[in-house]
Amino acid sequence: MKKFIYTFFMAIVLFNSCSLDEIPVTSVGKDAIFGSEDGLETYAYSFYDMFPSGIDLHYQEGFLADYGAVNALDNFITLNAYNETTSGGWSWDQLRNVNYFISNCTNEKVDEKVRNNYLGIARFFRAYFYFNMVKRFGDVPWIDKPLDVDDEVLYAPRDSRELVMENVYADLQFACNNITTTDASGSLITKWVAYALAARVSLFEGTFRKYHQLNLATKAETWLERTVENAGYIIDHAGKKLYTAAGPQKSYRALFTNDNPLTDEILLAVCSSADLGVYHDANWKWTSATYGTRLNLIRPFINTYLRLDGTPYTDKDGWETEDFYEECQNRDYRLSQTIRTPGYTREGEIALPDYAGYARLGYQPLKFCVDETAGDNKTLNTNALPLFRYAEVLLNYAEAKAELNTLTDDDWSNTIGALRARAGISGGLASKPTQADPYFKQTYFPSVSDPVILEIRRERAIELSLEGFRFDDIRRWKCGDLVKMSWYGMYLPELNKALDVDRNGTPDVIFYTSEEGLNNAQAEIDWDKYSSTCATVQVSTDIKSNNLQVVKAGKTGYYLAWNLQNDSKRVWGKKQYLYPIPSLVMVKNPNIIQNSGWEDGAGNDGN
Repeated sequence: MKKFIYTFFMAIVLFNSCSLDEIPVTSVGKDAIFGSEDGLETYAYSFYDMFPSGIDLHYQEGFLADYGAVNALDNFITLNAYNETTSGGWSWDQLRNVNYFISNCTNEKVDEKVRNNYLGIARFFRAYFYFNMVKRFGDVPWIDKPLDVDDEVLYAPRDSRELVMENVYADLQFACNNITTTDASGSLITKWVAYALAARVSLFEGTFRKYHQLNLATKAETWLERTVENAGYIIDHAGKKLYTAAGPQKSYRALFTNDNPLTDEILLAVCSSADLGVYHDANWKWTSATYGTRLNLIRPFINTYLRLDGTPYTDKDGWETEDFYEECQNRDYRLSQTIRTPGYTREGEIALPDYAGYARLGYQPLKFCVDETAGDNKTLNTNALPLFRYAEVLLNYAEAKAELNTLTDDDWSNTIGALRARAGISGGLASKPTQADPYFKQTYFPSVSDPVILEIRRERAIELSLEGFRFDDIRRWKCGDLVKMSWYGMYLPELNKALDVDRNGTPDVIFYTSEEGLNNAQAEIDWDKYSSTCATVQVSTDIKSNNLQVVKAGKTGYYLAWNLQNDSKRVWGKKQYLYPIPSLVMVKNPNIIQNSGWEDGAGNDGN
């Protein structure tokens, strides 16, 4: 089967409503749609519009992930910059589209097994829709039919999280049991994608209920057991495996740069096509200083990548003052497949981080960015972008079993050990850890003592970095304060001096504090020779400066830093684990009650 390109057209039915009660516009009778398999298939393609496009994919991750520095603080975590009048997301048009299909997919001209396949796909997307709504708002109305303009449900209060999530799980189980679509392209919903979403949803809900101490009828343990069941079924029956064909130094990144999904591991991806003129803009986002979020990873996160022998980098003497070259040596190979490190080339040329443009902190992502440079300033990418991977399934399985205290050494070896082996790590693969890494615990999860859970969280952050999971993860673990981490970058041994960052014998960058410092640094090298290849970047030792900043690190060196003057404006309070319901929603339906802490227009003040 050819890969399905997510251009999201609907040949028969067009739905553009943002209301719960709009009547769908049809160009032909319902019988033409629901009376044949072709009609059902065409309608079902419209559901894929719920997925983010290649252009939108993971964009928000840059703003709210704790491991990235971006252009500016997101309003949601900026003092009094977000409230019920600025909130959004209470949109139900996609749900009505799905419910209309489910209510009308009853024509007996179509074989029941065929109908159930497409009903399974529809219920998969209803579950996907509601999962996102519950993550954002908590309790929401459960609606399982297309509504009329006078339907009393339009004025009903929110239903409980318990009711909604049990219905979500029922939808996913129906999807798992009834979807028969097969797909070798990695671009369509199959039963394995349904099982993967069931595992993802169950892990989120189980850990959210555990760490937020929600006393609901279905306990956290039940949801975690559901995670194990659904992820375990994929492990045992789907025939998937981690992609390793390109070796430990290339396999991981290949998952994100191939035009065709590498379906050994990828269950579902957003696909593009040059032939059809369907592109995305990953290169542009990850290379431009002005387009996108200009996300740089921060040094505390870089410090969490293990050494190749499986030991923590921060166990090494002198790690605090290792420069960029030193800190990139003998590390988990995913580091060099996630950011530009010494030795990286593009089109045969050395490609260090773009210090004078994109790489303000020195840690420039390349995970989704192809090595060809043609798309660096335009929307021209065609590499497939994964939505569901077998690696996530392994991580979900391992975390759920660890939370249930049932993870064995064999489980560890087959999940975390396998992921680390793919990344070139040789130590600690066969058995669970017995000691907590003090740096990782203190920096990220000081309240967690279990070394197994700590290491699974480390692995999840590294393996799934920039893929859109992190903000959900820190919310379900009740660790939202992590978004207030200061944005520190790489270590600089000296200022006002030309640095050979990759140690190839040529100067690469001068971080200078004054014109005099710059002139002195240029005078020490053959500036006429290196002026076109050696970047110059002005920095300030004043943390209130709007320039790139530096802070002391040790006796002589500095850390790059960004936007430290805004640290006092970052807020996180208990109410921010949910978003406020937009105020207009409650004007239209007074029975909808605002989420706790956001009442009466209260802003995000950190309470």
